Amino acid sequence: MAAGTINKVILIGNLGDDVKMHYFDDKNSVGRFPIATSESYTSKQTGEKVTNTDWHNIVVRNKLAEICEKYLSKGDKVYVEGKLKNRQWEQDGVKRYSTEVVVTEMTMLSTKKNSENNVAPTAQQNTPIAAAPETVATEENEDLPF
Repeated sequence: MAAGTINKVILIGNLGDDVKMHYFDDKNSVGRFPIATSESYTSKQTGEKVTNTDWHNIVVRNKLAEICEKYLSKGDKVYVEGKLKNRQWEQDGVKRYSTEVVVTEMTMLSTKKNSENNVAPTAQQNTPIAAAPETVATEENEDLPF
């Protein structure tokens, strides 16, 4: 790669809360939710299993946000692709900072709301949900999508 740069994030994790929606007008909306990713290892000193969990702030926009609100709930597993975005604002005279993952593509890997019909939709920022349905991964066959 020459002198280019890249800003791409791929995460598979579980929602830590329901999608919180904000509507700006009849066409624009933003959904926000946290997802948790975990890694486990065995401690060499104690021999115990140790799990570290990281939390990521997820942002989805417009149609993708509405799809997330409709189909996702706390605990669901999702695959997201997007880019990192840093925000800065001032609140009560204190500068605040936040790093978010702005999602452009998402696959629902397991959903509570969708388990009765055994289908997990795939969505991209500019693609309707019906364009790419996908079967839910079972516990015995949790293939990664890449």
